[in-house]
Parts: sequence; structure tokens; C-alpha cells
Amino acid sequence: MLKGIFLVLFGACSFGILSTFVKLAYAEGYTLGDVTGTQALFGALMLWALHLIQSSLSKKPKPVLTTHWLKLVGAGFFTGLVSLTYYQCVKFVPASLAIILLMQFVWISVLLELFIYKKKPNKAQIFAIILILAGTVLASGFTDTKLADINLVGVGFGLLAALCYAIFLMLNGKLGNEYPPLQKSALMITGACILIFVVLPPHFLFNGALGGSLLKWGMILAIFGTVIPPLCFAAGIPRAGFTLSSILSSAELPVAVSMSALVLHESVGPMRWLGVFIILGAMLLPNLENIKKGNIFKRKTT
Repeated sequence: MLKGIFLVLFGACSFGILSTFVKLAYAEGYTLGDVTGTQALFGALMLWALHLIQSSLSKKPKPVLTTHWLKLVGAGFFTGLVSLTYYQCVKFVPASLAIILLMQFVWISVLLELFIYKKKPNKAQIFAIILILAGTVLASGFTDTKLADINLVGVGFGLLAALCYAIFLMLNGKLGNEYPPLQKSALMITGACILIFVVLPPHFLFNGALGGSLLKWGMILAIFGTVIPPLCFAAGIPRAGFTLSSILSSAELPVAVSMSALVLHESVGPMRWLGVFIILGAMLLPNLENIKKGNIFKRKTT
């Protein structure tokens, strides 16, 4: 379980740096289609290349695959939808509000598991979610956002991004766990790439944009947004569990706040850092009992 926790955290932290690089790419005049398209395309190519290399070198017997590969490609559509809706949200609302909207996946995840799988959250998980939402308001600087500046279209895209992210986490934890993580991730990102190219045709392949800095931004976004997180989630969510993974994934926000301060030189005051620490503390709550008993750190013996 401990390995799963670390994998999910690392994947979430990798996601956390994306908004900074997207802002830098937008500042250079690139579009939503450029950013999402290069991220998905380069990510899919890298994942398939890594999978082919691993397959050629591996001496392990091939696993028995019971999940049809088309289901994983279809599940990958939600990965593409997260990129499209969240990056679009950032265009309409302040970054602080966009982060808050995306973080709603925490309670949406719990509701999905409650309604679909009839799994009720325990008291520690409910309290952790309340703390995460409260910490999110502080860490994102929402208290400094004027209501008049809120764009309802942006709010809609942000909530859609949160819903798609919650569904992605759920499907990633339930589907295709018998697949090697690289193959599973490659199939899902291929689905994301297909969806993005259907919604926003890849004009960057023909208009010369790749000759500029778009290639650089596309590679950065692909590595940290398309290669590392799906691999970590594919291997970590089945071990850590869906509800716990949704809470651990909140680490994206503290990383995003830190990156905005270090790279974009945005002002991050004491109240925002207080919110960050509240979120970090809340992520530990569901595991306090296991940590005290030592269950997380004990290896299973047979």
C-alpha cells in the first residue's frame, strides 16, 4: 500500500506543474489545440516506444488480458477531456478559481463511488475532504477573487474538468489492471489523443508551429502530464484504493501554488501557504490509524 501511496502522490505532483507551463505556452501565442494536441501526441508516442522497448527486453510471461483494449482507449477519452476542459477553464476565470473548480473532483470522486459502488466514506475520509476543500480556498487565493470577475462559462468548464478527472481516476483503478502499466497508459493516452484530434484538428502538424518553441512545451507537457502521471496512477491506484487516491491526488494544488511562486513569480502570502499545509495534513488523515498500527509499513507475508 505504501508504494501505491507514493506513486499516486508523485503522479499528482507531476500534474501540479502543468498549469505553469501551459500559461507560459499561452503567453507565447499558442492555442488550446496546440497545447493539448502536442501533449497527447508526444505522450502517446513516448509511451508506446517505452512499451515496445520493455516488451522486447522483458523475459516475464505475457499476462492474461481479460479487459478488451478498446475499453482502455475509451477510458482514455476522459483524460483528453480533462486537458480540454481545464485548459479552457484557465482562459475564462482567474487561475485561483480554476484550481478550486478542478479540486472539486475530491468530493465528486466520493459521490461516484457511493452511487456506483455503494461504498460509503468513513468519518476520517469525510473530515479529510472537508479540510481539503477549506484548505483549497485558502491556498488558491480565492478570498482575493472578486465575484464580478467570475465567468460562468469558465465555471462550467472547471466543473466538467473536475467530473472528468474523477471519472478518469475511477476507471483507471477499475479497468485493465492486468495490463502492464506502460501498455495500459499507452492505450488510454491514445484514446485521449484521438478525442483531442477530433475536437481540435492538429493544425500544428502542418502550419510550422512545431518549428518554434511549441515542440519544447509539447515535450514538457507530455512528460509531466501524459507519461509520468498515468504510469504512476495505473500502478498506484489499485494498491492505494480509489477513495484514498482521490485524496492523495490533492497534492497537485500545493505543487501548483509553489510553481506559480517560483516560476511565474506570483504573490503567495501566508494565508495561501496555510491552505497548502492544511491540505497536506488532510491527506494524511485517512491513514493515521494504519500508520499508528504500522500496517502501511509492514510487508505482506504469505
